Amino acid sequence: MTPNTQPLADIANQQLETAMRIAKIALDGAERMMKFQLEAAKQAVEDAAKSSAQLAEAKDLPSALALRTKLSEHSLESVMGLSRTVYELATQTQAEFTKLAEEQAGALNKTFMANIEKVSKSAPAGSDVLMSSMKSSMAATAAAVESLTKASKQVAEFADTSLKAATTATADAVKNATKAGKQG
Repeated sequence: MTPNTQPLADIANQQLETAMRIAKIALDGAERMMKFQLEAAKQAVEDAAKSSAQLAEAKDLPSALALRTKLSEHSLESVMGLSRTVYELATQTQAEFTKLAEEQAGALNKTFMANIEKVSKSAPAGSDVLMSSMKSSMAATAAAVESLTKASKQVAEFADTSLKAATTATADAVKNATKAGKQG
């Protein structure tokens, strides 16, 4: 009698598929980040060239100082925008990893429950209570994992909202400080 190795081969294939999905998510995230960084670098070079040309055309000190202030505001807004985009790209990649983890947890739970069903059918008489207890424990664990997942999503949404509010408040504070400095 030869042992049935198909279940082990299935597990190995599933693990390989999962590893490939993890690698794809990571590489896609890195690719998006690198494209963004390259575009940001190009824009920074263009902005620096424009700023230098504008400063060179300034006719007197007050106009040069006013232009410098305007360029500083623009630079700060650009940095804030870059920060938001980096955060959004990282959040997107993290969400893809979270989705994969949820899928894996669901598949594991399903497999475990199927195995409990198989064992319960061939279990000796009187083991009903034990099997029911195992099923109940697994259902409670699945519910707890789902609750934790929902809570972590709520925390991520709260952090996202807080970051956006802080970014807006910082940009507004800098603009107001700049305006106050011009008036003073």
